[in-house]
Amino acid sequence: AKHVIFLFMNGGPSHVDTFDPKPALKTHEGKQGKRGKYMPSPFTFDRYGESGIDMCELFPHLSRNADDLCVINSVHGTNAAHGGALLKLHTGSDNFVRPSIGSWVSYGLGTENGNLPAFVTICPTLAHGGVKNWGSAFLPAPFQGTPIGNASLSSADARVPYLENSRDSRKLQRLKLDLLGQFNRRHLESFGDDSGLEARINSFELAFRMQTEIPDIQDLTQESAETHRLYGLDEKITEDFGRQCLLARRFLERGVRFVQVTHSDTKVQWDQHSDLLKGHTKNAREVDRPIGGLLTDLKARGLLEDTLVWWGGEFGRTPCVQGSNGRDHNPDGFTMWLAGGGAKPGIRYGATDEFGYYAAQDKVHIHDLHATILHLLGLDHLQLTHRYAGRDFRLTDVYGDVVNGVIARDADDRAPRACP
Repeated sequence: AKHVIFLFMNGGPSHVDTFDPKPALKTHEGKQGKRGKYMPSPFTFDRYGESGIDMCELFPHLSRNADDLCVINSVHGTNAAHGGALLKLHTGSDNFVRPSIGSWVSYGLGTENGNLPAFVTICPTLAHGGVKNWGSAFLPAPFQGTPIGNASLSSADARVPYLENSRDSRKLQRLKLDLLGQFNRRHLESFGDDSGLEARINSFELAFRMQTEIPDIQDLTQESAETHRLYGLDEKITEDFGRQCLLARRFLERGVRFVQVTHSDTKVQWDQHSDLLKGHTKNAREVDRPIGGLLTDLKARGLLEDTLVWWGGEFGRTPCVQGSNGRDHNPDGFTMWLAGGGAKPGIRYGATDEFGYYAAQDKVHIHDLHATILHLLGLDHLQLTHRYAGRDFRLTDVYGDVVNGVIARDADDRAPRACP
């Protein structure tokens, strides 16, 4: 893989209502479990594609791409709170300020376009860790994520902050930056090394160069009507997330290394402690067509081969009912999926127990997932380190193993096969 698109489902989608069917919940409906009474999924499941990937009825568009998916049913983490779980997912640590995975990837591989940052995050949430989820922490500042809007804005209104300057011509801006640069470099010569000031100088220069690239990338009128329909821009419920997915494709085409797309809103998210039927139905309708369109488009353009698409939230949900037909947080066993970028297509890897409480077979910790993503990008998670405060740090800290079972080793592995 050369690029990553991370489709982050903020709030924690329920694995037992999306990609991990549990018939035992119907058999034991209403019986007392470990954290309440068992509640079966209100959605029906079926097997899709030649590989027979299990998927619920909420994803009719994505189901057409079933043979491209590598579904990991045995992911587990360590934190049941949104804040800690988001930080764990994004940075590998739920209690320290650490660089985000996008920062580590851009630190290790750089950018393919000097006029753009290596790491872009579209409409990120400002809650539950906020900027720490795309920050660079102790890595050099140029490797932090560049936000395009935030979750409280429509993607149509999302812009790079402070980028547009209609009052000054490019020639005048260049003169101002050159003068500011002279002052800053004089300061550096007088007071010695200042990585923060160097990063600020570089950020001004990058912002100046981005003015020639960003407006063109965000001009979706260049795309055909057929592409707009493919991503769902012609329908109100899908246009916002569809625009984010289309922007993600356009950014990676220009050489951006890591693009995160966040599905979030201030009211519902995927955090259904009550009325899961209504909440998950709404959320899935918003993302299903755009994600299916993204995978179809990447594949048609030959981009899926070297683009790793990663889908998931910070945790799953309990198999037991909470409130009015909802589910509580469950970090002990949940589902994520990968597509493209060297991930083995058309397989289910790992499993939770019969009710969906815990990862039980071929368990994949968040550290293992991070190690595997880096491996698919050609990076050894044991070697991708940065010395800070007297020790070598890495994304996976002192943990993590590459999950070889999800990696396509040869041409035969890249062809879908029937799931057991």
